[in-house]
Amino acid sequence: MSKSLMIRKGDRVKVIAGKDKGKESRVLRVYPHRERLVVEHVNMIKKHQRATQKQPKGGILEIEGTIHVSNVMLLCPSCAQPTRVGRKREDGARVRVCKQCGKDID
Repeated sequence: MSKSLMIRKGDRVKVIAGKDKGKESRVLRVYPHRERLVVEHVNMIKKHQRATQKQPKGGILEIEGTIHVSNVMLLCPSCAQPTRVGRKREDGARVRVCKQCGKDID
């Protein structure tokens, strides 16, 4: 069962909870069924990579882990503030709206 999230790939977000609180970055991947996001340079984890033909050395990689969608807030492109997101219909299509300034996000 797929859920619809208010945050999409490419959006700029601000982390509001957790060890990376206060960081602002963009969303790399969205997992709506798990309600989780991958945000650039947030929740960095170490992954032990076995040596392969592509990567003969292997080693320890630092990659972004997932973060729950409730721990981030969308940054409005027009007012540049962290904001809650509303929805309204325009010409039959749903459009995301900034709750602070009232302008369209999409």
